[in-house]
Amino acid sequence: MAKSRGKSVLPGFRLTLGFTVLYLSLIVLIPLAGLVVKTAGLTLPQFWETVTSPRVVASYRISLLTSFFAALVNAVFGLLVAWVLVRYRFPGKKLVDGLIDIPFALPTAVAGIALTSIYAPNGWIGQLFDPLGIRIAYSPIGITIALIFIGVPFVVRTVQPVLQELESDMEEASVLLGAYRWRTFRKVILPELVPPLLTGFALAFARGIGEYGSVVFISGNMPMKTEIAPLLIVTKLEQYEYSQATAIALVLLILSFGLLLVINSLQRWSNRRLRSS
Repeated sequence: MAKSRGKSVLPGFRLTLGFTVLYLSLIVLIPLAGLVVKTAGLTLPQFWETVTSPRVVASYRISLLTSFFAALVNAVFGLLVAWVLVRYRFPGKKLVDGLIDIPFALPTAVAGIALTSIYAPNGWIGQLFDPLGIRIAYSPIGITIALIFIGVPFVVRTVQPVLQELESDMEEASVLLGAYRWRTFRKVILPELVPPLLTGFALAFARGIGEYGSVVFISGNMPMKTEIAPLLIVTKLEQYEYSQATAIALVLLILSFGLLLVINSLQRWSNRRLRSS
């Protein structure tokens, strides 16, 4: 007697799976494969010479350092913003909550122009620091500020749902047992927030590495000083050096993918540690 086939729990699974694979192939896999194929036009010595030239290495350093510090700032202050939005009620709360998503909706070039006009030596804020010898625009400080602007929603929107789902019973029990507020936060609340914080940090970091529009105006684009890697890729494309441009882009892709892989591993380790405790 032939075994009867079990029905799929999800109707149309094969159709939706096929559509998903096709969609991801057209949008993600094929463009990335094209990036690799175009880079393969370089020999290994040419590839190595391209991605390790002093100007390219300097652009990597600027992009990575500014993205790291911007993501670090966003991890701290993004947690504070999410905490205020979840735990407190105040006038204009919905407005503040909506403002968090402005970097998602606002064209990055518009944000770059606005930040440059504010932090330039003759801008509203820049003119206050210029007499002190502190230049914000056209420096790594300005790049970091631009990356903080575009990265803060990633941290807030990953931490906010977790805070909303946290039960207050454990916090109340900790307070009743005599623990101070800081100890309650550190021992009870913070362990639950580590995975979403890592996720928000990784997303903000990866976005900062590849950010172009909001940075290109405020950076000043000075080679070896404030030239970011995405700008160098555009420069190579304008000079019709397509293989060199894709080689630099491939290195950025590997860095971003490696970062996300490390963060996901840390998340799994953190979740296992929480379950075991």
